[in-house]
Amino acid sequence: MSVTVDGDKSGLVPVRVRRILRGPRPEKVPALVGTACTLIGLIDIAAGVFPRFRASRMHAMAEVLPGTLGPLSAALSLSAGVLLLLLAHGLKRHKRRAWRAAVVLLPLGAVAQFVWRHSVLGALLSLVLLTLLLRHRGEFAALPDPRSRWRALANFVLMGAGSIALGLVIVSAHPRRVLGDPSLADRLEHVLYGLFGVEGPVDYSNGVDWTVGYSLGALGMLTALTTIYLAFRPEHPAARLTDEDEVRLRALLDQHGGRDSLGHFALRSDKGVVFSPSGKAAVCYRVVSGVMLASGDPIGDVEAWPGAIERFMDEAKAHSWTPAVMGCSETGGQVWTRETGLDALELGDEAVVDVADFSLSGRAMRNVRQMVKRIERNGYTTRVRRVRDLDDAELERVRRAAADWRGTDTERGFSMALGRIGAPGDGDAVIATAHKNDTDDPDSPYGDLKAIIHFVPWGADGMSLELMRRDRSADPGMNELLIVAALQASPDLGIARVSLNFAMFRSALARGEKIGAGPVLRVWRGLLVFLSRWFQIESLYKFNAKFRPRWEPRFVVYRKSRDLPRISFAAMQAEGFVSLSLPRPLARRRPAPTARPCAHIVPAAAEREIRAA
Repeated sequence: MSVTVDGDKSGLVPVRVRRILRGPRPEKVPALVGTACTLIGLIDIAAGVFPRFRASRMHAMAEVLPGTLGPLSAALSLSAGVLLLLLAHGLKRHKRRAWRAAVVLLPLGAVAQFVWRHSVLGALLSLVLLTLLLRHRGEFAALPDPRSRWRALANFVLMGAGSIALGLVIVSAHPRRVLGDPSLADRLEHVLYGLFGVEGPVDYSNGVDWTVGYSLGALGMLTALTTIYLAFRPEHPAARLTDEDEVRLRALLDQHGGRDSLGHFALRSDKGVVFSPSGKAAVCYRVVSGVMLASGDPIGDVEAWPGAIERFMDEAKAHSWTPAVMGCSETGGQVWTRETGLDALELGDEAVVDVADFSLSGRAMRNVRQMVKRIERNGYTTRVRRVRDLDDAELERVRRAAADWRGTDTERGFSMALGRIGAPGDGDAVIATAHKNDTDDPDSPYGDLKAIIHFVPWGADGMSLELMRRDRSADPGMNELLIVAALQASPDLGIARVSLNFAMFRSALARGEKIGAGPVLRVWRGLLVFLSRWFQIESLYKFNAKFRPRWEPRFVVYRKSRDLPRISFAAMQAEGFVSLSLPRPLARRRPAPTARPCAHIVPAAAEREIRAA
């Protein structure tokens, strides 16, 4: 096979020769540069820390890297190595600021090579890499990620811990030059003093103390400079839904909200939004750990979805974010994959109950029917109303109870949680409450309120389960009681369909327990059952199945298979099951978690409530 190279009309130049002549493809340059920075950074650190490494056969490789071999060279090599490691990830992600920092660092390294070591080869290598960066500068145009001032403190903690650990290695890397036998405490004290540029209690011979001192001082300087930079750089806040965006989204939901049961959750205040050029469709998202995470289908007219999806992908490319969609429908998955070339994977099924077909009669509903009757005999009553029908005092009591019964400091949920009750514009939401006079606690701040279920609108004739909370002192089965009450009251509210929960990997659990299931499917089901000890997978599926729903498949859309672990971790962060935020020592302790099977995965602590039911 042959192709024509620019300027060659014969068409006889082989593809391999063409690639060599033209060099690496531009889209491959950031990955190559990032990998090179990682390798060079590790070798620089080793050359600055371990004397034997510099004197070994690897010395020839270390010579061409920024730094000198004296005391100053050890500190310079160590600094360059740490900086290159910090820049490598940003270069791989096409970040403009990482490119600017590398463009500044490489000439300094070239000057150090020529002035201190008189190494033409080392200076030439730095300039070659600099030339490559300048030639492909258009590939490094990604904008900064959303950030906050907390990153400065996180950087100080992590860099400080890393500097202390690396400093102990530096102090201990010269055993034959140490005078006396300093203890670990003495070495640690020497490191802490050295990070501030002060000489510590450990003494060396043959000028090694200068090498150690320069190296520790460089680590301390890097920790201070990076922390100061993060603390004082301009703030770039995370995406938030503005009042104007919310008005436009509500207009789209009024016209097309019945298409997707997750549509109303796009109104979360912590989501950003991109609209199609016509304004007839939108995609809402949140950026978590470099993943641009959308949920559900685009909002609005299906004909305008491609325009909104294109804007979404452009935004992801501009910031070098990893695009992903969690929980889209089959129609949404088809549009996403067709318009973007992304892949789709079935994630689970959504339980949808058609109100007209729901009944407590029959053998299949026997357990639910008996549980509801038992709870009603114990004195519990239910009320199902639109949120706009609650007075201010009762609404405030419901809000307080929902917050206090939450059980965790973090409000969980992203794709199937709104995070608020009774906000302006949410009057069409439905709330079901359970009540019982409590003689043991007549002064309860919640009155006779014992459990809450909150639904958000799903078009004009549907609603989606958003929140489930109950008092821990209430009888088991509150969830079943309120769901049944909501379904029975739905005809009077004009509700024809109710979306309950999302069950992950439901089809695998259902098929794996049938006769004739293959060994692979049985192993996969066994793994899911095992994971259900910590995450509510099997129990949530069985809880949904009690109400005899129809199952609607939901999909995750992703770019490459290797992105799935990263997307999964970002989704767990967004849903509130993994938190990388700093601890809050003064946070008020809350009671144990309550069942809330409206999110994708619920911790095992909440599983006990459903099992008890």
